[in-house]
Amino acid sequence: MAATVISGKEISGRVKDRVKKEAEACLAFSRAPALAVILVGDDPASAVYVKNKGKACEYCGIRSLEYRLPADTPEEEVLSLIDSLNADDTVDGILCQLPLPAHMDEKKITNAISPDKDVDGFHPVNVGRLYTGEDCFLPCTPAGILRLLDESGVSLAGKRAAVVGRSNIVGKPVAALLLSRNATVTVCHSGTPDVAAVTREADIVVVAVGKSKFLTADMVKPGAAVVDVGINRDKDGKLTGDADFEALLDKAGAITPVPGGVGPMTIAMLMENTVKACKRHLRLG
Repeated sequence: MAATVISGKEISGRVKDRVKKEAEACLAFSRAPALAVILVGDDPASAVYVKNKGKACEYCGIRSLEYRLPADTPEEEVLSLIDSLNADDTVDGILCQLPLPAHMDEKKITNAISPDKDVDGFHPVNVGRLYTGEDCFLPCTPAGILRLLDESGVSLAGKRAAVVGRSNIVGKPVAALLLSRNATVTVCHSGTPDVAAVTREADIVVVAVGKSKFLTADMVKPGAAVVDVGINRDKDGKLTGDADFEALLDKAGAITPVPGGVGPMTIAMLMENTVKACKRHLRLG
């Protein structure tokens, strides 16, 4: 029996529809939610992401403020812009699109964003709150992964989960979120001697290593749910994930495609975080 293909496009659409209603409530009460996006340089992938975020803002009724700066902009100028946005009561969320030019300190700039406007969920305050189980802005991709599983009826409590990859953006936070939902979590990484031995025991596998078709069918037990976070190009230039999608269709119970899986959810959760920030700022609960 073929695996259920979890559609990020469909589920993200439902999330954005709910966000749109909440944004309308904010506007009726006081003003529309506002998201400020800073793009430094002309990285093509970053430009696409920013464009897609702008489209999502327009759909959801969120005011999009874009600040496009040349690659040679001094770091102090970006920090000054962030300070002014932090002080602006009409701005709810701020994000600085990564990667930044080499002369800039990404950590310094990320940490300059006020935690209550950190809708990317990267600030150390929000990271700390995530790991201690407090209310916070969840990082968008990990939050989107859990929403995909929830809305597809994949139960987490009591299940074994394997997370392949330990990045600060995906691997570590998604492991923390799965743990908070009572899954038993193992994180695999470059120092794990036998990744397949771990993934074969898992009911849920999240793979985020940046290697095309890394997760093969023999690494997954029948009926497992597979969430593929990877975006790669194969030797023919075709977009692929970190999982061997075609081979896993006959093995997994559910699987996310690339493209159309996790990607759309990341932007949808950014929209959700922005409206959450606005409701806090307007004291709407």
